[in-house]
Amino acid sequence: MSLNHSLPDDAEHTVSVPRVYAWVIFALTFGLLISDYMSRQVLNAVFPLLKNEWMLSDYQLGLLSSIVALMVGLLTFPLSLLADRWGRVKSLVIMATLWSVATLGCALAQDYNQMFISRFFVGVGEAAYGSVGIAVVLSVFPKHLRATLSGAFMAGGMFGSVLGVGLGGVLATHFGWRGAFVGMALFGLTLAFIYPLIVRDKRISPPRTTPQRSPNANKQQLRTLFNSRSVLCAYIGSGLQFFVAGSMMVWMPSYLNRYYDMGTDKAGAFAAIVLLCCGVGMILCGILSDRLFVGSPSRKISLAIAYCVGSCSILFLAFSMPAGPLQLGLICFGMLFAAGTSGPASAMVANLTHPSVHATAFATLTLANNLLGLAPGPFITGQISDHIGLQASFQLVPLISLVAAAVFFYARHTYLRDMEQLNQCDMHSLSDAVIQEKHV
Repeated sequence: MSLNHSLPDDAEHTVSVPRVYAWVIFALTFGLLISDYMSRQVLNAVFPLLKNEWMLSDYQLGLLSSIVALMVGLLTFPLSLLADRWGRVKSLVIMATLWSVATLGCALAQDYNQMFISRFFVGVGEAAYGSVGIAVVLSVFPKHLRATLSGAFMAGGMFGSVLGVGLGGVLATHFGWRGAFVGMALFGLTLAFIYPLIVRDKRISPPRTTPQRSPNANKQQLRTLFNSRSVLCAYIGSGLQFFVAGSMMVWMPSYLNRYYDMGTDKAGAFAAIVLLCCGVGMILCGILSDRLFVGSPSRKISLAIAYCVGSCSILFLAFSMPAGPLQLGLICFGMLFAAGTSGPASAMVANLTHPSVHATAFATLTLANNLLGLAPGPFITGQISDHIGLQASFQLVPLISLVAAAVFFYARHTYLRDMEQLNQCDMHSLSDAVIQEKHV
């Protein structure tokens, strides 16, 4: 069964956008996502400096990171709903401006409490960017590229983390930790100014070619966010897997500082390489999912299961070894698969929900990624580290991937049936709408 034959998808989601302009939209939206994560992850590069200057515990440091993911998780759904109705481009620009100004506030913070408040507003600004941004990207490309584009777009988070940690470490070494925050803020503000000059809602919004739907039809579209077991499993499995990736992103510079005696710049540079491996893995795993199993959606879920089990095995082995080149090599290899489920999970969500609520659907996925993974991961890892050390906590973190694999395994048995039910409901809704229009 092909996952690209939903009649309403074809009817409503066809947008006449020149291919060059579509890639320009992708590049600018991708660039803002990079800014998003640069502002979020630069903090990790300066953890050692803040720890020494303000005498902070790992628990407090982890909380500064987790508060951003927590706000993203709590606000992504309502803000994405507003963006779907108010205008996605305007919403993206406001978000980028807010997180950039808040990042500048981090540079001006005089104590832990002020830093916490600034990080809180970084999270508010970033809350719905990922979900709304990917909805904009998917709206201007063919739907058969969903896993590839989803994996590539979400990999921007990793590339932004690479720049945030790597460049942040360099800036902190030469200009202090405040200079690192200033650099990230200026980059975001520049892109926020350019974006609305080139990307316009009216150029990317699909023309209405189908009759106006009834309120009951709108409710049915919203129900697709949660009314199948497969889409719930996609949310949960993706969120659990991001627990592993999120913990590694936040604590890797500190791990290298403590166990390899690397300075802030060197630890940030190598941590950036680790995160780069994760980002490249997201893209490659998404492409592999689209290319290897064309027309076989259930096998794509099997591949997601393999990514979970593979990352768990490799990372557990890596952190069971003593510090050295072999361990670092295994960490990089394991991180290729740590977030590999992002492409398949996003494709599952896109194909199990109605196109008119895709921004909200990806907001729900972002909610799960943050509340199940990115928010509790650094916080829990920091708590465990305070008791048994960062090395031992890193041995436990990869085991979460086995739970994620079990969730995807369950989804594999219901995915085809749930997708068929969605297609049937959409065709019935379209037929009813046509009949109503004729009566009018």
